[in-house]
Amino acid sequence: MLSLPNILTLSRIAMIPLLAALLWWPGWHAGYLAAFVLYCLMGITDYFDGYLARASGAVSKLGIFLDPIADKIMVASVILVLTAQGVLRGPYVGDMHVIAGLIILIREIAVSGLREFLGGLQVSVPVSKLAKWKTTFQLISLGALILGEGIPGWNMVAGGVVHNVPHTVGLVTLWGAAILTVITGWDYLRVGLKHMD
Repeated sequence: MLSLPNILTLSRIAMIPLLAALLWWPGWHAGYLAAFVLYCLMGITDYFDGYLARASGAVSKLGIFLDPIADKIMVASVILVLTAQGVLRGPYVGDMHVIAGLIILIREIAVSGLREFLGGLQVSVPVSKLAKWKTTFQLISLGALILGEGIPGWNMVAGGVVHNVPHTVGLVTLWGAAILTVITGWDYLRVGLKHMD
């Protein structure tokens, strides 16, 4: 039951409190750099637990259950802490970037509920290529936002406004992820509606 892929998934879940703790102080640049390294390490374990499970034929029910939960907990934790610490602020629209994070969280909860409902009906909903792009944008955006706090001097001037490069990349890709979230969420909902009377 506790195969190497499952141990990697469990280690990712165990690292989430440490990641949240490192993100708690926005002015602590070394902490954010450490958080960025930890976040990247967690992303690597996410790739390898799935790869190793498939390559060794060790795909287990526990792994199928835990892997998406680990991803969702990590993403939700990072979005919530970055929002609480004011990191999801930017030029032109200020705090409105929080809406992109909120869209992502709502979709994750809704799709989890929908999958549970459809699972009871023995209906499988495969992950689409667009959903994989959504996940990629999401992971890049959160990593870039963390890195932006760790390297506050990496700036450029555009339109007379000083922009932190990683932070700006993070906000742009966060909105990209939010848009893809709405599209893929609607795709899942359409499948679900066919099985609701």
